[in-house]
This record gives sequence, structure tokens and C-alpha cells, in this order.
Amino acid sequence: MVSGRVLANGWRCFLLATCVVLCACSGDSHVQVLRIGHSLDTAHPVHKAMEYMAVQLADLSQGSLRLDIYPSGQLGNERELIELLQIGSLDMTKVSASPLEAFVPAMGVFNIPYVFRDEQHYQAVLDGEIGQQLLASPKEARLLGLGYYDAGARSFYTVDQPLDAPQDLQGLKIRVQESATAMRMVSALGGAPTPIAWGELYTALQQGVVDGAENNPPSFYLSGHYEVCQYYVLDEHTAVPDVLLIGIDSWSRLSQQQRRWLQQAVDESVVFQRSLWREQTEQALAAVEAAGVTVVRPDKHAFQQQVASLHAAYEGSLMGDLIVAINQVAPDAP
Repeated sequence: MVSGRVLANGWRCFLLATCVVLCACSGDSHVQVLRIGHSLDTAHPVHKAMEYMAVQLADLSQGSLRLDIYPSGQLGNERELIELLQIGSLDMTKVSASPLEAFVPAMGVFNIPYVFRDEQHYQAVLDGEIGQQLLASPKEARLLGLGYYDAGARSFYTVDQPLDAPQDLQGLKIRVQESATAMRMVSALGGAPTPIAWGELYTALQQGVVDGAENNPPSFYLSGHYEVCQYYVLDEHTAVPDVLLIGIDSWSRLSQQQRRWLQQAVDESVVFQRSLWREQTEQALAAVEAAGVTVVRPDKHAFQQQVASLHAAYEGSLMGDLIVAINQVAPDAP
């Protein structure tokens, strides 16, 4: 018997193939098209940055390279988009580092709580040697990282339970991404981690399948989850970047010049997205407060103490060595 997931994946592959044929038939045969899919709304800073990237790529290549964007989960959730890249049915995607952990274990370091001292330290790691090494690490999974979009700090939000301290999480079902490290983090705080696809979360919160979730302010606002959840708790436990990926098959089809154009377009879109992200974070917090959400600013030190055992558990491992290296990065590192 064919599973629903297999049928769904087959339908998405058919849809994508149809789009490719139509594009090829209707466009200039000299234009090479790269298709990028993501799961976010078109109002999200990530989508706007991709639109910016498409403009830059067209300009740099004088119209010989075109980026077609498929937003809002049209082609599947993040795990499915990664799999489409691996088999060559999609060229590029943006995924959170959390589900990428299942394909590239080193990416799990971003799901360890309070690894970064502050935003400056976080950006220094991404833009420095460690961040670049992590971008190259998915090659064994037939993927290549091209850059990081800012996804801010992730914090908890709940339907009707205020969280002033870690013990308030006791017994609460908290939605997490498909990440073993994220599940361990919520468990260490006393919650019950519950993996649910992003597109299904609004209904899950509404129907009481989960008591809360965790994400950054723009995603909390743009997803409409603030309509269901009364509390947003700025504990900022993790800083998990979005990673721009291209499939190895798609990368190998590009000439050296085309690769340079694409990388430059990505780099310019990263600068654009980070600026937009800062603006939308402030706007999102103001908007949800205006809508009646209580924004809680707890004592982060209490949360840090609660998960200290997680850091200790990694000592002597490759992940532990990565944490040590991250700790040694200076805030003003390039």
C-alpha cells in the first residue's frame, strides 16, 4: 500500500516538474532557471530577501540566470524540500538549521540553548571560520550551504500559561522542530517536546494538541499564532539561523562564473535580509502587544542554569569541541 507521504511527495515532484516544463516552454531558451522553495509566508523577511536575490542575480548575469521562488510550503515542508534538493528535483531552498541537523549533525549546535553570549557573538560565529565550515559540511548529504539568513532568537509562547521561570514549563506540551537537540532542550526545562510541522501548528495550538511552541517574534506574528496564544516569553534560549542551500547536482551544472554570480547575489540578499529582520522583529513585538499578547521578560539566568547539564553532557565529544570553539570567538571577530 502506498503511504500518504509517498503520494504527497510524488504530487509535489509532478507539480515541480510541470512548472519547470512550462517555464522552459514559455521563456527564452538561453535563460537558465534556478528554482527555490521555502515554507514561509510571502510577507516574511526571508521571502522578501529571496525576491531581492532574484533581482540581483538577474542583474549580475544580465538576465541569463533567473530565480523562480515557490513560497508558503507549495512544494513541501522543510524536510521534504531538503530531500527534493538531494534528488535534484529542486535547486535551492531555505531551511532552519534545526531540521538540517538530521542530515548534517554538526548543525545541531545551534539547537543547544545559550551557546551564544549575545547577538554580536552569534553574528561573529556565523560570519567567521566556524560558520563557513558549517556551510560546507552538508556536502556529504549532497547539499551545499551558500549563506545564513538571520532568524533571531527563539523564545517560548503559550496559549494560556505564563512562563516566568523554567518550572512553569513542567508538564506543558511544547511544539519543537524535527531536531533531537531541540527536544532535549525542552525536556531539560521540564516540558514535553512535541514535533509538529510548521504548517500544522496553528490548528494544533487552537485545538489544544500542544500548549505552546517556540520561535522568533516575526514568525510568531506573521503565522497568526498570536491570535491563539496569550503569552510570548522572551527567554531567547537559542539562536537558530536559516540556511540557504543548493543541491550538489544543481551546483555542478553551473559554470564558475555562474557560481560567482549566484554567491554574490546570495551575499547581498543576506545583508538585505538582516537589516529587514531587525526592523520586523521590533514591529512584530509591538504588534502582538497591541493585539493583547502579554510579552514576558523573564530572568534568563534561571533558564541558563536549568539547561547547564546539557552543555556538560557534550564534553569530550565533537559537539563539545564545537561549543568550546564557539566560546573562544571574540565578539568583534570578522
